[in-house]
Amino acid sequence: MSSEEPLGRLQAKVERAKDMSDEEKLYRYKGVLYPTIMCPEDNLKAVENMKAREDDIMVVAYPKCGFNWIMGVLRKITEEATGVKSEKKLAPLIEFLGPEGLKEVDETPSPRLMGAHLHPDNIPASFYEKKTKMLVVFRNPKDTLVSFYHFCNNNPVLPAAQSWDSFFSSFMSGDVAWGSYFDHALAWEKRMDDPNVMAVMYEEMKQDLPESIRKVSSFFGFTLTEAQVQQIADASTFKAMKENSPSSHGQRIGNVIFRKGEVGDWKNHFTPEQSREMDEAFNKHLAGTKVGAKLNYQVHCQ
Repeated sequence: MSSEEPLGRLQAKVERAKDMSDEEKLYRYKGVLYPTIMCPEDNLKAVENMKAREDDIMVVAYPKCGFNWIMGVLRKITEEATGVKSEKKLAPLIEFLGPEGLKEVDETPSPRLMGAHLHPDNIPASFYEKKTKMLVVFRNPKDTLVSFYHFCNNNPVLPAAQSWDSFFSSFMSGDVAWGSYFDHALAWEKRMDDPNVMAVMYEEMKQDLPESIRKVSSFFGFTLTEAQVQQIADASTFKAMKENSPSSHGQRIGNVIFRKGEVGDWKNHFTPEQSREMDEAFNKHLAGTKVGAKLNYQVHCQ
């Protein structure tokens, strides 16, 4: 299969979504909303039986927490460490693949790089049984909400937000694609002491990308020279990845995925009342947790 095919399939789905009404673009599966075009029910049922491998490289993130960024970084780490250049431009979200795509993944040689936006309880059981290492990416909830808002307005496969205020309410109640940010974070909280799970923060990557590259490489058992670390960091700044996105994701999809990549953009969108509401939600759900401490909420959201 050529490296162009997955990207072509993705672009075809985006085109198909343009003919759908906003109401048709999301549906509920086991109580959670999913994009109809990208994650039909058959895909979600098929992924439950996916066979993981011990040496798989798995990345999990709630939408708009830096998934595509860390995927780009991990691809470079893997290629530098193994000396094997990846043919595929896109590492798949497993819930996008469906039965045929999963069959292709099953035939892919190790190490396989893949990811998911799924709630940890919906990650296929085989990943936990095989003790597959999983990198979990978190981002502060205020910037996540802002990025998700713009993503919905620019992405044809998702319903456009009626307004900032209505999207804010939907996000806070978990009525957005892939469900509640807080449910997702709290479910990972239970796994923070698992030696096969490592959490990386979007804000940490922005502050010191080389150090994040060192930690991630070490977690997956890869050894890099300092020159390789710096080379990967230079090629993985948000600016560099945005400029390369027409090649990596296609022009239209790249523009949708890579917008600003800033920390603190929430201050340009939130009203004081909305900021207080998010602070209260954070205190209720995540204050005193390991995930909450890692998010460094007081620094990034106040």
